[in-house]
Amino acid sequence: MVANVRIKDHWQEQRLFARRSLIAGGLIAALSLVLLARLVTLQVLRHDYYMDLSQGNRVRIEPLPAPRGLIVDRDGVVLAENRPAYQLELVREEVPDLASTLQRLGALGLVAPDDIDDARKLVASHRSFDSVPIRLRLTDEEIATFAVHRFEFPGVDIRTRLARSYPYGDLAVHALGYVGAISEQDLGRIDRAAYSGTTLIGKLGLESAYERQLHGRNGSREVLVNAQGRSVQRQGAFVPQLRTVAPVAGEDLVLAIDIGVQKAAEEALGARRGAVVAIDPANGDVLAMTSRPGFDPNSFGRGITRVEYQALLDDIDRPLFDRALRGTYPSGSTIKPAIALAGLAYGEVKPEERRFCAGVYRLPGSSRMFREGRGGRHGAVDLRDAISRSCDVYFYDLSNRLGVDRLAAFLAPFGFGSVTGIDIGGEKPGLLPSREWKRKAFSRPEDQVWFPGETVNFGIGQGYFLVTPLQLAHYTSILANQGTSYQPRLVRALRDPATGTLHPVAPVKGAQITAVSPEQWHIVMEGMANTLRGRGTAAATAGRNMTYAIAGKTGTAQVFSVGQTEKYDEKTVPERLRDHSWFIAFAPAEAPRIAVAVLVENGGFGSTGAAPIARKVMDAWLLPENR
Repeated sequence: MVANVRIKDHWQEQRLFARRSLIAGGLIAALSLVLLARLVTLQVLRHDYYMDLSQGNRVRIEPLPAPRGLIVDRDGVVLAENRPAYQLELVREEVPDLASTLQRLGALGLVAPDDIDDARKLVASHRSFDSVPIRLRLTDEEIATFAVHRFEFPGVDIRTRLARSYPYGDLAVHALGYVGAISEQDLGRIDRAAYSGTTLIGKLGLESAYERQLHGRNGSREVLVNAQGRSVQRQGAFVPQLRTVAPVAGEDLVLAIDIGVQKAAEEALGARRGAVVAIDPANGDVLAMTSRPGFDPNSFGRGITRVEYQALLDDIDRPLFDRALRGTYPSGSTIKPAIALAGLAYGEVKPEERRFCAGVYRLPGSSRMFREGRGGRHGAVDLRDAISRSCDVYFYDLSNRLGVDRLAAFLAPFGFGSVTGIDIGGEKPGLLPSREWKRKAFSRPEDQVWFPGETVNFGIGQGYFLVTPLQLAHYTSILANQGTSYQPRLVRALRDPATGTLHPVAPVKGAQITAVSPEQWHIVMEGMANTLRGRGTAAATAGRNMTYAIAGKTGTAQVFSVGQTEKYDEKTVPERLRDHSWFIAFAPAEAPRIAVAVLVENGGFGSTGAAPIARKVMDAWLLPENR
């Protein structure tokens, strides 16, 4: 008998199919819900975010550089401005071969061969999509040359920018400074986003010290582009809302400098090497700050070549060197008014006491001779005569009695041995010697000893004592104020370019010198006033035909030492080994409005080399016809 065999269970299969269908349907529904949720997230919840991303594919943001602030003198005369210029710029990601492109631009004369390597490094230091200037201020001929070959240089184009211009050329160049192309070193210290689209940055002087105020705040604009990155008016039916953020111009600097006084100083110095600093004693305003020779800052703004820069470096007259701020020299006899004040304050001298000058001074117990300047002799002189006639023998003896410790302590409040704090960088502190300084400055024990002969030299502004022209002008303003000092300043105010509103910079008052009585100040001021009268050292030069009273002091600083048995002959000494010429003065003597320090390198006697220059500077400020 054959058993019944069940071949197919329709019911079981139906239940399995239904179960699987339910599972598949559930999975499809769940995935659909996930997809729907994701679509809601993308299209609704994060719509703005992804819209911005999509716009980034068709909208390019271009920077709008802010106009750099102007620099004007105290009366509004423009000393630094902005002018439109064409420059050659390169975008690295759009250039097929950077090295070849630069070489071919060099062959066309658009990039100097010596600057190709620097241009390559500059481009490499920027982001690949940045537009980097490789040549500033193209001439009309260079623009035409590039226009003919433009199709050969993808990624290179001519852009219109505002370039810095200095209408007066090298006038006050060391004070104003200059701007130059942003270098690799600059990129390491600036906010790149804030300088996007900016090609120039302050390198020296006020342009550097006030870079933040002058730079302003860059803007931006959105530009619609196609797939090739080219600007278009619209793409398809959708026209996006393109935004523009306007740049904010940098603040203008209103200087204390008076262009008339500055011109007078530079013209009076002429082709000679030297420096002139003029200060208003009432507030520290720097009316003029000159260092000669100078250089044209416009060459840096247009992009100075390596050859041009090397020529400036190799120039024996060092035009890039700021003598007013960084040049350190022996003060010569200009320090004698302060030595006289120290003698009075410490009770080491009586103003009416007369001492005999035989032309030679010897330290007690020593055979070494310290000679009078010019080999002369003054006979019996009192304190006022010693200042006006610049008697070295008188001050040899006075400084020896004071000693180096009291000299250094008394001179420090006049600003010697430290920076004045002027509002630009690079100032040198000079050198105020003392026993402590010498112990630290020399390594050998025998060199660390301070000798009495060094104190004697110190008393006439020779030896280790070094000053800058700015320090001497600052010191002269303190003399003019009878002990009141103000920190020298070049900037009087900041001006809002949009409204013209001035924001004054308050004068910074220094410590008052209280060790000297009003009577003692008056005695020394009389001696300085007599310098330009009668037998005074500057009477025949700066003191001629005075229409206002001047108090001054001449100075002659040795460049090299002369042996005791030798005689200095200016006619036989090489020009660059001749004495430096100094003159300090303030006027009007009874109510000072200007204090001046003049240095002429290798200019000889202060009375003939520097004093006439100071007189012209003071005339430019004080006489109405010159104003």
